[in-house]
Amino acid sequence: MAFRLTTSTFGRFNASKRHLLDKAAASPFAGYRCFLSTSTEIDDSVTLGEGIKAPPMVYIAGEEMTHYTSNLIVDQWIKPYFNVDAWEHFDLSCKARDDSDDKVLHDAVEAGSRIGAIFKEPTITPSTLQVKEMGLSKAFGSPNGAMRRGWNGITISRDTIHIEGIELGYKNPVFFERHAVGGEYGAGWNEVGQGTLLTTYLPDDGASPFVVDKRDLTDDHNVVVVYHNPYDNVAELAHLFFKRCLDAEITPYVVTKKTVFKWQEGFWETMKSIFDEHYKADFEKAGLLERSGGDLQHLISDAATMQLIRWTDGGFGMAAHNYDGDMLTDQIAQVHRSPGFITSNLVGRRDDGTLIKEFEASHGTVSDLWHDHLAGKETSLNPLGLVEAMIGAMQHAATLQAENNPSDESEIVKAKVFNYTETLRTAMHNTFRYGQGTRDMSGPSGFTTEDYIAKVAWRLQRYLSMQDEDVPPPELHEPDRKYRRNFDIDVEAINAMFSKYDTNGDGQIDYAEFEEMMIKLNIAPKVKVTGEKEKDV
Repeated sequence: MAFRLTTSTFGRFNASKRHLLDKAAASPFAGYRCFLSTSTEIDDSVTLGEGIKAPPMVYIAGEEMTHYTSNLIVDQWIKPYFNVDAWEHFDLSCKARDDSDDKVLHDAVEAGSRIGAIFKEPTITPSTLQVKEMGLSKAFGSPNGAMRRGWNGITISRDTIHIEGIELGYKNPVFFERHAVGGEYGAGWNEVGQGTLLTTYLPDDGASPFVVDKRDLTDDHNVVVVYHNPYDNVAELAHLFFKRCLDAEITPYVVTKKTVFKWQEGFWETMKSIFDEHYKADFEKAGLLERSGGDLQHLISDAATMQLIRWTDGGFGMAAHNYDGDMLTDQIAQVHRSPGFITSNLVGRRDDGTLIKEFEASHGTVSDLWHDHLAGKETSLNPLGLVEAMIGAMQHAATLQAENNPSDESEIVKAKVFNYTETLRTAMHNTFRYGQGTRDMSGPSGFTTEDYIAKVAWRLQRYLSMQDEDVPPPELHEPDRKYRRNFDIDVEAINAMFSKYDTNGDGQIDYAEFEEMMIKLNIAPKVKVTGEKEKDV
């Protein structure tokens, strides 16, 4: 965790520890307190939310370490507050898919189309070796392709996750819109020898067929690949992308390799035309085009890979084809510490126009920790990406229920869901801030998987219980001392002192400079006496 003071924040660097109730009182959902206990200890005999029925959504279970962790999360963080009987569960483990000859996947896709809100745990696409190890009848393909087709996939939104006060890779949000269909993933291919390859198009409207490509193969061993990029939904992708960037106040970019792959020109043209007609004026008014030369800028994919490393201040979004989006978001994940700090949300659309949203973590099943768990070893899985997916699915489910069944009751449930999920996020982030995170964040002394989840469960209950007070306590502010009659502080001398300890002259006092200042002024805290009680966090 980096600690930094600037000339604008000097003297108020403790603001991040403001009481949670201040935040709760300002929440638009502050009037919907649905949680009954005031105890600070977790009491298994109390079901705080048994009267609150969670809106319908699809829950897709996977396997290995993320499945184990997701079960802990649902049992300790969700079921104490919500009745989840309306959730439809589907097991997409390899064994369940094999036992049902993949009927379970088709059923899950149908349910997702019907309900519109989906949470998905990471799943395994078995390799040839895993087929033998698991005793499967065949190598089942990735379920993601079937989901994207079945839900009329438009885009996969992958965005950075941030914890206030903790520096990861990017200081500000980075959004990525990945075209959800087309490209190499659905390609037809074969191995062939010498000969002639024809790719022929046969129009449905009865027009004359024509050859798209003809080439002579002179090598004895070739792999031929044929794929296409559907462009009908690129306009929808553009609207989703530009709206998200505008709401988040970040600068959009479009990424292709159109200088070489001429067939990608249509993607850029559609994105640019939608931007110019519907969004450019708003982005200009918000001052969000200054970094991109005053217009929507196109980046060649090669350049995008370099900018992702250089632009660590964040504050930008990119949109690209399916394969480029897959690769570039992996790079974003590495800059931003790990795939555990990236969201992955598939957005599709039902025939009636309703948005279908599927939320998942961008990482896999974490096999290495699963093997350690099976061997009886301690594990420390950071569940942040999983929980962000759960939060997204629950919020979308509540939104759809309120839209499809408008009533005071559905609006109240929606408000309760949003209040709960925002409080859960705060409890989870604060646990990291208190140095009680998993070992990827807190080092070897960090919490195990089970201890971290238990700690967040404890903190979540405390925060929700505190919201029971009808009138939150007033926010207390210390009066500005400069307005006192006996104010005799030499402000210029303070500025000179600040400059003295700002040794590198960058207008900021980082931790090393702050430590040196405290020591030289002889005001650095001393080592605590053994036996002194520490704050219970």
